[in-house]
Amino acid sequence: MHGKDVKPSPAGYRRAVRGADVLISMVGDEIDAGFLDAAPRLKLVANCGVGFNNLDLGEITRRGILATNTPGVVTEPTAECAMSLLLAVSRRVAEADSYIRTGRWKGWTPTLLEGRGLNGRVLGIIGLGRIGCAVARMANAFGMKVRYWSRNRKSPEVEKQTGVSYRSFGRLLRESDFLSVHLALNDETRHLIGAAEFARMKEGAVLINTARGPILDEKALVEALRSGHLGGAGLDVFEQEPDPHPRLMRMKNVVMMPHLGTNTDLGRDAVSERVERNVKAYLLGRRPPDLLNPEAWPHRRR
Repeated sequence: MHGKDVKPSPAGYRRAVRGADVLISMVGDEIDAGFLDAAPRLKLVANCGVGFNNLDLGEITRRGILATNTPGVVTEPTAECAMSLLLAVSRRVAEADSYIRTGRWKGWTPTLLEGRGLNGRVLGIIGLGRIGCAVARMANAFGMKVRYWSRNRKSPEVEKQTGVSYRSFGRLLRESDFLSVHLALNDETRHLIGAAEFARMKEGAVLINTARGPILDEKALVEALRSGHLGGAGLDVFEQEPDPHPRLMRMKNVVMMPHLGTNTDLGRDAVSERVERNVKAYLLGRRPPDLLNPEAWPHRRR
């Protein structure tokens, strides 16, 4: 592992921010009351990513600290990640790679590592925000039938433009050959998909999660995969990062990535530019464009 990929210890992190006015945080950094106690001069937390469940926004606001995120710019990289996982699981890419590397390939046969085609299959999207819409667009290009569920149904114009059809949550679970999760993590979505929901899914369905790990009950996911009810999973996020459930490690029908959803050259550049814009606005005395807690602006720390 390269030095630049090693996360600092919590103690080292807190020492480093003791005199900071501005913090650029990552989605894996827990910015809570204890962290804020260690940064008494902090005035702005600029979070890299659209999600901000790592921020105790109430506590940040109470202290007069501003918080920002980077909406919009993570859309395409995260959607590409979801489609990469969907393709990798459906065509058994990781298994095939291992099959060659371990010297087991002795020649072509018609049923060797048979995968699942996408054309004509149903993709269910759970959460049709910017990323969900981008995934729908990509899936349409593969000839998939795209259905979705969101807390708020989209307008007929948006549904037509995106090429999707609305389903109730339960019906979406029952009908989908593939399911892709694109929700923010909050109290309502934590463990939204557990044992009961997995049981309602179509037998052999494949689940993709590039949103947040705790939206899934990981133990229940493992059991659904172990029993054979689910046909596979593609996971970029986990309940306890960086420690996926140990049984997932041994499952050939599971493809895992270490939270790489936005990690492309274009994605990193776009996120950096958005963070820079927020920080620059603050330093110039202007309200940051992606302010998460506008109520803190009038009584912000000076």
